[in-house]
Order: sequence, then C-alpha cells, then structure tokens
Amino acid sequence: MPETLLEVENLRKHFPIRGGVLRRVVNSVKAVDDVSFAVRKGEVLGLVGESGSGKTTVGRTVLRLEDATAGAVRFRGEDVMSANAARMRSLRKQMQIVFQDPYASLNPREKIGEVLTHPLKLHKIGTPSERLERAAGLLRKVGLSEDHLDRFPHEFSGGQRQRIGIARALAVEPEFIVADEPVSALDVSIQAQVINLLEDLKEEFDLTMLFIAHDLGVIEHICDRVVVMYLGKVMEIAPAAELYSRPRHPYTKALLSAVPVAHPRNRRQRTRLKGDIPSPIDPPSGCVFRTRCPVAKPECAKVVPTLNTVGPGHASACLFTP
Repeated sequence: MPETLLEVENLRKHFPIRGGVLRRVVNSVKAVDDVSFAVRKGEVLGLVGESGSGKTTVGRTVLRLEDATAGAVRFRGEDVMSANAARMRSLRKQMQIVFQDPYASLNPREKIGEVLTHPLKLHKIGTPSERLERAAGLLRKVGLSEDHLDRFPHEFSGGQRQRIGIARALAVEPEFIVADEPVSALDVSIQAQVINLLEDLKEEFDLTMLFIAHDLGVIEHICDRVVVMYLGKVMEIAPAAELYSRPRHPYTKALLSAVPVAHPRNRRQRTRLKGDIPSPIDPPSGCVFRTRCPVAKPECAKVVPTLNTVGPGHASACLFTP
C-alpha cells in the first residue's frame, strides 16, 4: 500500500455574508462542509460534482489559498493549517496548482520567460541563466518551443496557455499538484491533448494529483480513485473502475447516467434530477441531496448520513445504499 501523502479531515470552509450598516456577519455560505479524504503517493484522486458542489474550494483550501473554517489538512503528516508564512512558502514548493482559466491565470504583462522563472527566483533555485535554461526545458516538456519564452500570453491559444500553466506548476518540481478543472475551458480535441500530457508528466515526474472536474469521462480516463461531492459534502468514494461499474449512491448514478456514450444504440437509462442544486447558504436538513433524490424517504430529512463502507475501498453516504 503506497504511503499517504495528503490527508484532509473534517474540512469546512464557510464564507461569511455581511449585512447592515455595521457590516455584521448575518449568515454564511457553507461551500465545504465536513469533507474528509486521503491522497496516496503516486495516485490521481478525482474530485467530481456539479458546479457549486465545492470542488474548487476544497482544492484552494487544501493549498491554503483559502483559510479553512475548521478541520485539518496534513501533508506528509505536517499540519498545513498551522504552518507560519516561512514554512508555508517551503510547503508550496511541494504543493502546486494548475488553475482552471488559462486566460486569467497568466499575467498579461509578463513574457512567458518571466512567468516560468518567477517560481524559481522566489524559491532561490539556480542562477538567472540556469532558471532560463530550465524554463526552456519545461516548455519543451509540455510540447512548446523555447522560442516562446519571449512572447506574451495573448499570443497563445487557450490550449497553449494551459500548457504554460502546467509548465509553471512543474517549475519547482513539486510532489503534489491540484489540477483545478484544467481542461474545462478548452475545446474537446485540445482537452484530449492536455489530459494525455498530464498523464505523461505524472509518470515522468512521479506526481501525485488531486484532479478536479465535472466531466466524468475525463475523470474515468485519468483518475485512480474518485470522490463525488454534492453541496459541500462527500457522497461517495471509490476506485474509479468500481465507481463506474457499480455506483452505489443515487447522486453518482444520476451523474453517470448523463455521460454521453459513443454508440447511439448503447443508450443509458437516464436518471433525471429535478430542480437545481440548493443554495449553500441554507442547505436542506438531513441529507443535502434529498430534495432532488429519486429514492428519498422521510428519514432522509432527519438524519445526516455518514460515509459507510459498502465494498473494498468503497464508501457511500446514503441511508439506503444497497
């Protein structure tokens, strides 16, 4: 069994809502509410769910780009949440992120050479010439040319920008990367190229990844295990093959039923969810999925389900999981 690289325990992130003349806290957005999982060294753990389920907030909070409201995040056993500024900078050398939007994540005023050498300069790695040489090597790794070092971000396509974002994340040779929907803003043909690139780089650099996406087809292709989230809570955790062949939670089944299939004769029986995802300001009582669940019962409004083991490495948060 590979060692556990990252542990997330009872993580909560609530954003305060302020109102009135004195701007007092009147409520909060419960973006992440009691989320726990672990990432083993060398694996790709998928984090999947609808928009508004809290996936990106989990990724940002794990890296302490957002401060957690409660809970613990441990990287190699060290508490990330209690690290001071100097230690956090050192930890971030090991924990990097690929942002979702390839257009907003690059400084439009910086040439690509500056974008890629900034992390190296910040962590005092190499001389200026060595940093530039490493930046050129990183561009070649992601399928671009070292001639691109002297260009600005607006001179690149979306797919090329995302490759640059990946190169920047790899610049300081991290162990762990949060890939926050890295292909959702790209065309389908470019998505495949970026996914294949990430797979190749994972093997070459022995990376561990938390891969955030809403596309279950992408998740199936690249992930070893999958965490399914809904309204800030974990609904199901399972190995990818097990999740796709035998989903246990009604929400997971609904998500999988919506995945397109290649052959028109192989149609899936769709599970249609009613309405939209509820507001995280005032989530439903009991099971947060009950207002849209096709098999909900009165007990679901009274009891908050916990993750219960339903198979080897497989857990589901449903009172009536078969």
